[in-house]
Amino acid sequence: MEYTVKQVTIDDYDAIFELWNSTEQSRRALNPVDDSREGIERYLKRNPETCFAAVINDRIIGVILTGHDGRRGIIHHMCVHPDFRRMGIAAHLVYLAEKALKKEGIQKIFGLVFSDNEPANRFWEKQGYSLRTNLNYRNKSLNAQIPAGD
Repeated sequence: MEYTVKQVTIDDYDAIFELWNSTEQSRRALNPVDDSREGIERYLKRNPETCFAAVINDRIIGVILTGHDGRRGIIHHMCVHPDFRRMGIAAHLVYLAEKALKKEGIQKIFGLVFSDNEPANRFWEKQGYSLRTNLNYRNKSLNAQIPAGD
């Protein structure tokens, strides 16, 4: 099946939010502040060239949100609708995001994947992303609406 790829804009928010809600793994990564329309609009203003969507017949069926802080890239959200998996769409979106980050001078990228999401962990391993076992991921919520996590 043929698809096209476009840069994500805030006009895509509703379709992307629907896509994220198409799988349990994506749903559990969302929070009500950062992944709200306002949060994503703020993210896209900071990262207008590094976020991509795969589209079939005007329907977003895959998305990758990537950005950087000037020194490291981060993949914040990556999702392909379950009906369109195993077609190379995710790998293509990763390739485009890496190329865009490299164009902006970024030399290293990281992403966070739930440890129990075995299909996603296998995918990222195939893309050349190694598992760091010598780090502890720590976070602190500055907003009561955002859970701290497990």
